[in-house]
Amino acid sequence: MAPVAPGTRIDGFVVGDCLHAGGMAHIVRVTPADGPGPGFPLAMKLPFLGAGDAGASLLAFEVEHGMLQRLQGPQLPRFVAAGDLSRRPYLVMEWVEGRTLQSWLDAAIDAGRPTDVDTVVRLGAALAEAVHGLHRQDAVHLDLKPANVIIRPDGRAVLIDFGLSWHAGLPDLLAEELRLAVGSPAYLSPEQVVGVRGDPRSDVFAIGVILYELLTGELPFGAPVTRGGLRQRLWLPPAPPRRHRPDLPEWLQEVVLRCLEPAAADRYPSAAHLAFDLGHPQAVRVGERGRRTRGPGLRGNLGRWLRAAGLHYQPSPLPSRRIDEVPIVMVALPWRDASDATLYALRESVARSLGLRPGARLACVSVLPPGGARGGPGPDGDGDGAAGVPSHRHLLARLHEWAAPLDQDAHPTSCHVLEHGDVARALLDYAVGNHVGLLVMGAATHGLALQPVVPTLPIRVAMAAPCTVMLVKPALPFACLGSEVAAGGKVAVDEVAEVAEVGEADAVAELAEVHRALA
Repeated sequence: MAPVAPGTRIDGFVVGDCLHAGGMAHIVRVTPADGPGPGFPLAMKLPFLGAGDAGASLLAFEVEHGMLQRLQGPQLPRFVAAGDLSRRPYLVMEWVEGRTLQSWLDAAIDAGRPTDVDTVVRLGAALAEAVHGLHRQDAVHLDLKPANVIIRPDGRAVLIDFGLSWHAGLPDLLAEELRLAVGSPAYLSPEQVVGVRGDPRSDVFAIGVILYELLTGELPFGAPVTRGGLRQRLWLPPAPPRRHRPDLPEWLQEVVLRCLEPAAADRYPSAAHLAFDLGHPQAVRVGERGRRTRGPGLRGNLGRWLRAAGLHYQPSPLPSRRIDEVPIVMVALPWRDASDATLYALRESVARSLGLRPGARLACVSVLPPGGARGGPGPDGDGDGAAGVPSHRHLLARLHEWAAPLDQDAHPTSCHVLEHGDVARALLDYAVGNHVGLLVMGAATHGLALQPVVPTLPIRVAMAAPCTVMLVKPALPFACLGSEVAAGGKVAVDEVAEVAEVGEADAVAELAEVHRALA
């Protein structure tokens, strides 16, 4: 089908130059025929209407039309108008200024070397954040590839081409009318290959393919065209990226290969977790997956094939529900004026919260005043800084010590020291930037009388937080310890025994040990 000639008027729009001629549609620049328009550049998508491809093109048009009307946010182009399907189907939306990820791949090919690691990490984090924003609206893209991702000049990623996508609130027309595997073969997840749609971890798999391709210039599973070739990704692992590019850091290979696991449960549970690891390389726990430079060999592949033969992919919960089930949990720990009772109560609350959320990750955060944490004596600033402020290194050590009793094998845990003059603002910015789902912090025990006039720090955070906030107050056995403990005195044996009788034996024993050491 030939593109529409420039100058043609379609409803209230005047067609300009052809911007792209794809496999199922043309995209042309348009301007409003009457009036100034919405204030941003526009593009019109015209599906092919030829006899051979009209069915698939119109089906994709229906899907994308429904998706764009339901979705919103900076991770997709703004929807403007749509044409009548029975008369002249078209979609008018924002023309997004920027570069596609495909342009980075093309530039790497022209230069004869792959994209540098820092750039790939930055692009991958932006893509993961955009995908997370999509999943929060109960939608899954299912056709992520470099040509369908645009990076704006400010670094944010925008997803385009939703013709093969899935939304929990819309009929899945593609599953009803077309073959099982729908999408670009090189980027399809294993569950898509067997016909399971709607799992947000399918998009995580596609991000892994894109990262692999950007880093190595190769596709991890090639570009198969047969069903047998597609099914190989259910058991045959890709060559480790460091085999193609030995200079890659181990932590980045760990991230990429986790995205490419054949079982969805072995991948990142959400795109937010992936974005977190890309943004905090020091928090990535590197295992054999990140260190390997060779594949598993014949015996290992045989074992994977046998496991894949008995693997049954199940539909996942709603994407937004799945995100809520495996949140990033953040605990705010004060660097001063925190009693043992408060620290203990915070750890117990975090442990219970993690226990209710298998797969959730934990970020332990403290905020230091600016300029006061540079460190004191020593070549590396190991001592305390100005006004008794601990150095970053000392405070990180304290955070790791606080988190040590938690189950870090089941819940990836990282510690972070921020520097900011406004503690509440720093905590809120961290929560927003890292898509935190639950924030745990101590409740204020002072300044309550002035609360109606001057909100306490926890209340300021709770009022403005983008997530659930849990405020924790010290609880038993600390309430029974009396003023002597607060003054640093010994714990009387009869007091410990008395509290133990009410069912707090383990907690009291731990507390007694702490104060025995202090004494």
